[in-house]
Amino acid sequence: MTKDINLKFRITATVITIISIIIAYVILNLQESNFSEQSTDDAYVQTHMTVIVPQVSGIITNINVADHQQVKVGDTLMIIDDRELKIAVNTAKAVVDNLKGKLKQQQSIIAQAQTAVTSSFSNLKLAELNRNRYSNLAQDGSGTVQGKQEAQTQWETKQASYDQAKAGLEVSKLQIEVLEAELEKAKASLEDAELKLSYTQIKAPISGVIDQRHGRVGGYARVGEPLLTIVPLDDLYVEANFRETQLVCMNIGQLVDISVDALPNVILKGHIDTFAPASGVSYSLIPPHNATGNFTKITQRLPIRIKFENEQNNINKLKVGMSVKTTIKTDKCK
Repeated sequence: MTKDINLKFRITATVITIISIIIAYVILNLQESNFSEQSTDDAYVQTHMTVIVPQVSGIITNINVADHQQVKVGDTLMIIDDRELKIAVNTAKAVVDNLKGKLKQQQSIIAQAQTAVTSSFSNLKLAELNRNRYSNLAQDGSGTVQGKQEAQTQWETKQASYDQAKAGLEVSKLQIEVLEAELEKAKASLEDAELKLSYTQIKAPISGVIDQRHGRVGGYARVGEPLLTIVPLDDLYVEANFRETQLVCMNIGQLVDISVDALPNVILKGHIDTFAPASGVSYSLIPPHNATGNFTKITQRLPIRIKFENEQNNINKLKVGMSVKTTIKTDKCK
C-alpha cells in the first residue's frame, strides 16, 4: 500500500515538474511584444524648463519674484542698473540728431550750389554772345582783334566758373549720400543701445513657477550666467523608457494609463505623443557598444513622450521629476 502511494506521488511530482518546465519554456519564449499591454516604471514627469540668463551685465537693483512664485508671460522678474546704458542711448540719439541737422544744412548748401550753377550758366551764355559778336565784328573789320580776344578770355573765365559751380553741386549731392550712410549707421547704433537698455528689465518669456533663483539685489549679473529657472507646470509630459522589445506594437496616439507614486490609487490618462529617434545611450560621449573582445547583449531602452489628456483631476498636483508607472494598451499587433 505504501509502495503504491509512493509511486503515485512520484508520478504526480514528475507530471507537475514536466508541466512546469513546459509552462516556463512557453513563457520564456513568448514574444514580449505580443502582450496586449506594455508597462514600465522607468518613467518620470518632465517639462520644458526655461533658464533665464541676462543679456547685459550689471548690478541687480530690483528682484520682483521669489522662489516657487507663479509668474505670467511679460512679468518683470529682475532689473539691472541701467544708468550707463541710458547714457549710451542719449549719446546715440545726439549723434543721430546731429547728422539730421547736417543733412538739413547740406540741403541748403545744395540749393545754394544750384543757384550758383544757374547764375554761372547765365553769365556763360552772356559771355558766349559777346564772344560771337566780337568775333563777327573782327571778321567784317568793324571790330578789333583785341576786343575779340578779350571776349574770348571772358567766355573761358565764365566757362571755368560754370564748370566749378557744377562740380561744387555734385560734391554737395555726394555729401548727402555720405551723411545718409552715417545717419543709417548712427540709427543702428541707437537701436542697439535701446535694445541693450531694454535687456536691463528681465521679463518672463513663459508662464510658470520660479525656481533656482540665484540673483540677489546688489549682486552682479553676468551675461550668460543663469539667474533663475521658470518651470511651466501647465505643460507637463511623461518620458517613459521602454525596452526595444516592447515597441513593436506601439503607435502614436495609443492610450496610456499613468499611475503616480506620489498619488496612490490615482490613474491619470494620456496618449503616446512621440518616439525618440535614438536610445538614451546613443547620446553618451562614449556609447557602450563593444566592438572588440567579449560581447554581452543588453536590451536597450528608448524614450517615449506621453502627453496628458486635458481636464483631469489631480493633474495639478504633479511636479517635475515625479516617478510614474505607464501602461500602454497596444491591443497586440494587428
